[in-house]
Amino acid sequence: MGSDKASDLYDKVVRITNVYLGPAAERFIVRQVESHLHKNPEKLSKADLQQLIAWIRLAVSLLTDDSEIVDEYVGQLEKLAATKKAGH
Repeated sequence: MGSDKASDLYDKVVRITNVYLGPAAERFIVRQVESHLHKNPEKLSKADLQQLIAWIRLAVSLLTDDSEIVDEYVGQLEKLAATKKAGH
């Protein structure tokens, strides 16, 4: 059952990312989780979110100079991290 919650969290992160990166969203999140968190994206936990968000902020900041978009995207992920049912 725990993996369903982790998978649900991963799906939510991808859905948020899709708004900003479109079809590249899932590939982007998979790469961030595997490269920086060293885990299967389907095993993403709420405890991983702050570290993941920091890496996402860095990566997206390299892709765009639009700090408002970066802040908005990170803000959406922070809201997810703050929810009680985000992964636990």
